[in-house]
Amino acid sequence: MDISELVRIRAQRPEAVAEAAARRPRRSLLGESGRLMIVAADHPARGALSVGDRRLAMANRIDLLERLCLALSRPGVDGVLATADILDDLLLLGALDHKVVMGSMNRGGLAGAAWELDDRFTGHRPRDIERLRFDAGKLLLRIDYDDPGSLTTLESTARAVDDMAERRLPVFVEPFLSRRDPTTGTLRNDLGADAVTRSIAIASGLGGSSAYTWLKVPVTENPDDMARVMETSTLPAVLLGGDVGADQDGAYEKWRGALQLPTVQGLVVGRSLLYPADGDVGAAVDTAVGLL
Repeated sequence: MDISELVRIRAQRPEAVAEAAARRPRRSLLGESGRLMIVAADHPARGALSVGDRRLAMANRIDLLERLCLALSRPGVDGVLATADILDDLLLLGALDHKVVMGSMNRGGLAGAAWELDDRFTGHRPRDIERLRFDAGKLLLRIDYDDPGSLTTLESTARAVDDMAERRLPVFVEPFLSRRDPTTGTLRNDLGADAVTRSIAIASGLGGSSAYTWLKVPVTENPDDMARVMETSTLPAVLLGGDVGADQDGAYEKWRGALQLPTVQGLVVGRSLLYPADGDVGAAVDTAVGLL
């Protein structure tokens, strides 16, 4: 991959991004299998660059793009979730033909910031996703009952759901109940069954229509709780992967069980597939695809 060529096109022909988007061959959201396997790479725009103990693992853009292109080339991978900068690069590289393209919408809640829960919509707007002929959007909804910033995010999320529904574009809502550690101030997502259940109930009711709303949910701390948790909504859902650390095999088993539930339609996984502990991106992606 030639970084100088990407930079040259961006500098001399910025309209090439829109041209690539306009001619991109598209596909339906769900293919013949009726399942979804999406690779996620929207972490850098929130300042979240670490993978395990590698603090800046995602900071090398060419390395990230090479990993993404490899993942997208594997059989069974349906598409990618990312912010505009990454999707623009992938468009210029021709890596998004016949793929599901999901724009990441709110990246303003920077990792570790005092305003992290006032998660503004600083990424793709619904009209951008429509204009670029992308296939869906994704937004993050973290709710802390003790933080007023959560209310701003909640309201803006509802309006984004409305805007996407008006355009008949699917929107994937990733809900969490979160809280700050009283000593360190670090924000933690609660993956207990009751918390995930409540977050799903809240997310499912946002906006004036749920017709185009999907859920993007974590596997609960106790995977045996997932069947009960997923009874909270009839909205279609995908599982999120997160940073699973060294226990890749354990993560696969958790995903395998949850993928059998009737509302779960697939996987959206990022760092654990793009930066596996053994370095073999292709094998990690193929294993995840095999779970579907």
